[in-house]
Amino acid sequence: KNGFRKIQECCRLSKCDGYKYAWIDTVCIDKTSSAELTEAINSMYDWYAKSATCYTYLEDLESENLSDLTRCRWFTRGWTLQELIAPKKVIFFNKNWDMVGDKNRLSHNIGGITGIRCPTLLGNPIQLFSIADRMSWASRRETTRPEDLAYCLLGIFGINMPLLYGEGGQRAFIRLQQEILRHSNDQSIFAWSIPQGHNLGQSLFNSLASSPSFFRFSSGIVP
Repeated sequence: KNGFRKIQECCRLSKCDGYKYAWIDTVCIDKTSSAELTEAINSMYDWYAKSATCYTYLEDLESENLSDLTRCRWFTRGWTLQELIAPKKVIFFNKNWDMVGDKNRLSHNIGGITGIRCPTLLGNPIQLFSIADRMSWASRRETTRPEDLAYCLLGIFGINMPLLYGEGGQRAFIRLQQEILRHSNDQSIFAWSIPQGHNLGQSLFNSLASSPSFFRFSSGIVP
């Protein structure tokens, strides 16, 4: 099966690179335990940041043609944002496990796809970027569970908070922003715009954005 193949290849690559251990989220997190899942989600950014290498498998990339990267779903998923930003070294592989390149070499390609500027991808500390700028990194991303669009950003902002699945995506994102405001004086969190076709009356708090998509045009804003 494809899932088992990914485990095999990750272990093979780790061994070839001289590592004694490999960590795979789908294997190493017990998602049946809410306590373990909460701890993992609140800690995952730090785990990625402390990793020696992150191997990224692009299952829908069938060639080594860099122009095909634009069609890869990996760059549109919420949870993969921290996998891209946090590790110092990220190596990408296509469907056949052929190496495509690493994050540094592909930074211009990835920046064009994700809207994330090269200094971020090249390892500049995320604390140098404003709240609005960091929110913009997630503005084009999606998650299966609506709450995860907020929860996947916890590490990006250095926030720890309980996971309340069932609260809805908007409430989760409002809660995230409220926690950010408790820890930061960066007023750029209010530098968002309403997406076309969205009714602001649907928002719980009109001063706070309802979704990361509200920050789509906030890239480059400074505190």
